[in-house]
Amino acid sequence: MPRISAETREARRQHLLSAAVRCVAREGFHQTTMAHVIAESGMSAGAVYGYFKGKHELIRAIADSVLGDLTGRLAVLAAREPALAPLDALEVVLDRLEELLTAGDDGGNVPRVAVQAWAEAGRDPQVAAIVRERLEQLHAAWRTVLVHARESGALAADADVETLAQVLVSTMMGFLQQRLLLDGLRPPGYVAGLRELRC
Repeated sequence: MPRISAETREARRQHLLSAAVRCVAREGFHQTTMAHVIAESGMSAGAVYGYFKGKHELIRAIADSVLGDLTGRLAVLAAREPALAPLDALEVVLDRLEELLTAGDDGGNVPRVAVQAWAEAGRDPQVAAIVRERLEQLHAAWRTVLVHARESGALAADADVETLAQVLVSTMMGFLQQRLLLDGLRPPGYVAGLRELRC
């Protein structure tokens, strides 16, 4: 049997991830099974298990996909000249979350699945380990942005970047959770409200 190309293999992997995201968005994290994903993808069980050995590997891949996008965005912001103030950087990241929420096809499901993963982490230790590792990556990306801002004078010289990174990740999560429930919430107004807190 001929070997498939790397491009074909990656396209099939992405197809499976999209199927898994649709299943989780529709069925919920806990209720989704590999059988659901196999049926949704239209691929054979053998083909699916050739890419992912089980549900937790799918969860890890979905988390990598979502947070990979956001940490990549933060890496670009960390290198930006002049450095962005933290709330300006936050608005850029929230704009990206908004894009993901309103994307066509399966895109809008990805943030919904992220929120479900956080909830599932409260009951499943394996999911908790995956989410914790990915959140640590997000914290690290924010620390890089904040250090650059501090070194350039866009952030106070004595600012605690570790604590601020935790606050900014929490703010992102809070925005996403509320945005799924409140239609009127948008990044500019949300960040404007945060700026008011300085008064």
